[in-house]
Amino acid sequence: MKRNYRWVVLLPLLLAAFWLISRQKSIHIPAEDQLDRHPRAVKYSKHARCRMECRHIDESEVQEIIRDGKVNMAKSEPDSHPDPKYALEGVTHDGQRVRVVIATAPNNTMVVVTVIDLDTEWTCHCE
Repeated sequence: MKRNYRWVVLLPLLLAAFWLISRQKSIHIPAEDQLDRHPRAVKYSKHARCRMECRHIDESEVQEIIRDGKVNMAKSEPDSHPDPKYALEGVTHDGQRVRVVIATAPNNTMVVVTVIDLDTEWTCHCE
């Protein structure tokens, strides 16, 4: 009787473990090279525009980071719905270390959510 009881407890645990392992394999985190660096259109949120202004970062610098920046997966949300978000980091032509957070949107468009200077704490009054 004790042996049957063990299987009653052990079998559901094994099934749960198997389900979790198989589920982890199905989670898809896109590699950096799968991010489309050349969207049809780039839009800027009101928040991003405000942050760019107070941090002295212009559109050309944002475009540099979108094109050449490295994806920081620790700061990205590739499984975010409805639009995955990616944190791209790099150094601009004027030497600023910048993080650009973008959301990929339908129809091959990209929305710049925010822009961060990684070295300088700027005072911003964005809403």
